[in-house]
Amino acid sequence: AQAILVATGSSIAVPELPHLAETGYLTSDDVLDADTVPASVIVLGGGAIALEMAHYYEGVGARVAVVQRSPHVLKDLDADVSESLTHAFRARGIEVYTGTELFHAGVANNGERTITFHQGGGTVTLAADALLVALGRHPATAGLALEKAGVQTRGARIVTDAMQATSVPHLFAAGDVCGPHDVVHTAIEQGECAATNAAVLLGRLPASRKRSMDYRLKLLGIFTEPQVASVGLTEREAADQGLAVAVATYPFDDHGKSMVRGETEGFVKLLARRDNGELVGGSVVGPEAVELIHEIVVALHFRATAADLAKIPHYHPTLSEIWTYPAEELAERDPDATS
Repeated sequence: AQAILVATGSSIAVPELPHLAETGYLTSDDVLDADTVPASVIVLGGGAIALEMAHYYEGVGARVAVVQRSPHVLKDLDADVSESLTHAFRARGIEVYTGTELFHAGVANNGERTITFHQGGGTVTLAADALLVALGRHPATAGLALEKAGVQTRGARIVTDAMQATSVPHLFAAGDVCGPHDVVHTAIEQGECAATNAAVLLGRLPASRKRSMDYRLKLLGIFTEPQVASVGLTEREAADQGLAVAVATYPFDDHGKSMVRGETEGFVKLLARRDNGELVGGSVVGPEAVELIHEIVVALHFRATAADLAKIPHYHPTLSEIWTYPAEELAERDPDATS
């Protein structure tokens, strides 16, 4: 073919854990197809899928424990965000274990699944009716023989440029198979980008129509209770880029609409450049977080400053007006940089 798009997606990653296969486990696919709910579940993983599954099972009455290998859940987000959700989970009765090293799986005499792991110099064994493996996904490239076509890979992931082209100019890739952000809206945008550039390559569109991906507005939403959402840079990413940022937060437990709703867990957070006040990131843990984050997506798209956001009218009482408080704080800290 004159142009090919590889969009084979991803498959569930299963750890090399002793006795896991014979112990038996569920995946997120199994959860979606199941017509029964176990009385208790151990969830291996601390990413979006793992936490959404933990939230679901606890919500329908199961006893749930989450076991995460990293020091905190949602390891790609800032620690204060993950800690807020962890606090809320524990308040709901969900056990959360972080900083663990998985040792082995097994089956107890009563038929329960067990998982044993090391944590803080000790060994912990948990038992439950079901074990759910949610430790991420792998690009589905096995069997494609990409090396025969000269397609560069990094591990199992296809390497692409900003136009979604691979190392072979007429071969493109999009979605989980190439990343870097494995979420649906990004995969759709990558596919549209690749198709447009393929049309340019084939002479069906003028060169002026070339498209490229910009991950400045990378967006994540997690449908737990409370919800979690993030856009743009985290504090850690800003530091890695050598970008000096100012940070301001505001809690939902001091916000009128969330208090009326009885949903006071969490907070909102804004990051702004110290040199000119431009907003570069935002996070929220709390009610309707995945809806609320889109106001900050728009602000980042138009390169608004904290002062710009603070000036925008917000109706009272609404959840969205909570953004004005950290915006005002950032604007007041350095009015010359944020005006």
